[in-house]
Amino acid sequence: MAATEPNVDTLPLIDLSSDPFDLFTKWMKDAEASEPSDPNAMTLATVSPEGRPSARIILLKGFDREGFRFYTNLESRKGRELETTPVAALLFHWKSLRRQIRIEGTVTSVTTAEADAYFATRRRLSQIGAIASDQSRPLPDRETFERRIHEVEERYEGKPVPRPADWSGFCLRPERFEFWQERPYRLHDRAIWVNHGKAAWEVTRLYP
Repeated sequence: MAATEPNVDTLPLIDLSSDPFDLFTKWMKDAEASEPSDPNAMTLATVSPEGRPSARIILLKGFDREGFRFYTNLESRKGRELETTPVAALLFHWKSLRRQIRIEGTVTSVTTAEADAYFATRRRLSQIGAIASDQSRPLPDRETFERRIHEVEERYEGKPVPRPADWSGFCLRPERFEFWQERPYRLHDRAIWVNHGKAAWEVTRLYP
């Protein structure tokens, strides 16, 4: 059954009294009920030491008041950029709800225990692929990759697949949220929450 699209004429304005984590949780639950696939998909933007930005779609794998967690090969472009320049931005866009959330902050590595625990939940072929793939590096041909997958499958046949040392995760600690709700005639509703290291968030509604 197709998701029912919201009537943007009757959508309430963003509640500026809300805590940004609570509001994110609510909007994510709405997306889980509305989006046809991957409501946790997000754009991750990183920056190189030379100041060149790059962005890609990845999946959010957990969040709480400590931050937003995702996982990758540490030797990938995003992994290397986050290690050298530990700041990033996230963007969630839910077309069915006509909403987006932008989040900016600093990034730290997850603990070994966190990385092990999440890796253990992955499907076995995904675990095998994490070992077989030199992510983001040149691949001479597809057959080479498929051969490496087969070799890893044979190596760990009947055994648990261990998390490779170059595969782990990151946690983005938010310093800024922006919530955006589409409204008719491009008269959209926007609000930002900013934290300058204080206990309380500063919240401001923005012109669309």
